Amino acid sequence: MATNNYTQSAVLLERAAKVLAGGVSSEFRKYNHPHAIFYTHGNGSRIYDVDGNEYLDFTLSQGPLILGHSHPEVLQAISEYTAQGQLFAGQHLQEIELAEKLQQLIPAAARMRFCLDGSEAVHTAFRIARAKTGRQKFLRFEGHYHGWLDNVCWGIGSPSLDALGSREAPVVHPWSDGLSALSKAESIVLPWNDLALLERTLAEKYTEIAAIITEPVMCNSGCILPEEGFLEGIRRLCDKYGITLIFDEVITGFRLSLGGAQAYYQVVPDLAIFAKAIGSGYPISAIVGKQAWMELVATGQVIHAGTMNAGNATVAAALATIRILERDQVHERLFRYGQQLMEGLREAATAAGHHLLVQGPGPMFHTGFTHLTSVKDYRDSLSYDKVKLGRFIAGMHDSGIRIIGRGLWYISAAHTEEDIKQAVATAAAVLRKI
Repeated sequence: MATNNYTQSAVLLERAAKVLAGGVSSEFRKYNHPHAIFYTHGNGSRIYDVDGNEYLDFTLSQGPLILGHSHPEVLQAISEYTAQGQLFAGQHLQEIELAEKLQQLIPAAARMRFCLDGSEAVHTAFRIARAKTGRQKFLRFEGHYHGWLDNVCWGIGSPSLDALGSREAPVVHPWSDGLSALSKAESIVLPWNDLALLERTLAEKYTEIAAIITEPVMCNSGCILPEEGFLEGIRRLCDKYGITLIFDEVITGFRLSLGGAQAYYQVVPDLAIFAKAIGSGYPISAIVGKQAWMELVATGQVIHAGTMNAGNATVAAALATIRILERDQVHERLFRYGQQLMEGLREAATAAGHHLLVQGPGPMFHTGFTHLTSVKDYRDSLSYDKVKLGRFIAGMHDSGIRIIGRGLWYISAAHTEEDIKQAVATAAAVLRKI
């Protein structure tokens, strides 16, 4: 379905800018094509805007909608449970049921606490790691995203490859103005997928490091898979040096498997963060971990709090989502349709004479224009032609296919084989035009 009329969205954006800073409530929403878009409803694999445009949606609200838009069982579960109350400032039955299910599914989940979003859970993990080890710093990797709070906003991006400096001593750039200058010193940043460099760094600095945090798949910058043995190597080094291993499974959790990337790759961290797909679009996250780490929270040595944590609606959404994923064995379809779409995009790009790198595990993947045959870390990802990608994303959007602007695609349980064929055919037409 061709779409190129965004008149009403433009009018509403002008109105919104008078009350919302930049007209939006999250920075990334400003960068839709051709500007922030206002939506009216979503159903299954489709979303609709105020101008009546229909989109086949591979954005899925930046990943959470693993079952697609407005899944009736999820909405019914929320409605029925919240009819009994919204928030108790106390415990309720489905909170226990959800925790029991996560403990059954996730290897590291001996104990857990619920939060509202990934950023909050990440900082809970850091607090636990510092208390457990008696050390202060954490080690993270270039291009990985662990939320938008100050101490994880160093080393997310760079203006150029040269500006990153050497691999052994990266130049760390702030992601935003206004960061605390002190927060920069909390972390050590290295390129990802370089186990030898990590080992050399830890041999020298391990006494400073409380935790290593990583996305098990580098989803936010190119959907880069870990090199063979890399995750296992991090686990070995953390054991050797008494460092806490934290997996940020905000994206990989429930998308690669019901047990997350840790079950998929069979590498168990000490702590892990789950969010996004856990709640089908409702604000919930979980910090899960091994007993020795989570006991610090259980005893109150490490404080974790939050008025809105484990509210009825969010817990009901998560419990229903996991029940459906488990019952319908969704992951086989996510991988099959994802791989089918990836291969179709590769063939379409080759036929149109473009160097389009399509990489990722399938349930999520990335498309970018580069002459490289693979991208292994953030530095490689700077080879992508952002201007050309922007033209491709815009062309797809105007043709009724919605993709995240940085080239990331998500597959949902609502997508069908016909949806995949439509996306490939549309991409082929857009690629021929650009």
